[in-house]
Amino acid sequence: MPFHGTFEHTLDAKNRLTLPAKFRTDLKEGMFLVRGEDPCLSIFPASVYERQVQAALADLNPMSRRAREVKRLFYANADAADLDTVGRVTLAANQLRHAGIDGREVVITGAGDSLDVWSPEGWTTYEADLTARARELTEALDHTA
Repeated sequence: MPFHGTFEHTLDAKNRLTLPAKFRTDLKEGMFLVRGEDPCLSIFPASVYERQVQAALADLNPMSRRAREVKRLFYANADAADLDTVGRVTLAANQLRHAGIDGREVVITGAGDSLDVWSPEGWTTYEADLTARARELTEALDHTA
């Protein structure tokens, strides 16, 4: 099931994030918390992330410098995690820093194959830019919004 929607949540004192109940089933078999290009933390079901990484690496020469660097990018920035019994996941300090989260408030957004965890400020800035470019993005798909 694709992940949809935008949700405001609060981390507890131990930096645990309670994930929206409707997504927990998709994450119960494990997940990866991924620090990527954007200033957010992406949460992928484990099987989805593994499949995407394998597909991205499939056409690279495994002995090439590029393959080594891409592997390091994908694997060094992805942390395996599991939900606890009440649907929470603990976010590490380096993950919070990457997403610019310095308080307890976060925004969780659906991104299809993943959920993204943003600082409220980071999401507000990103969403404004995304909205401003919506027509350009959809026109590239050969149709308009």
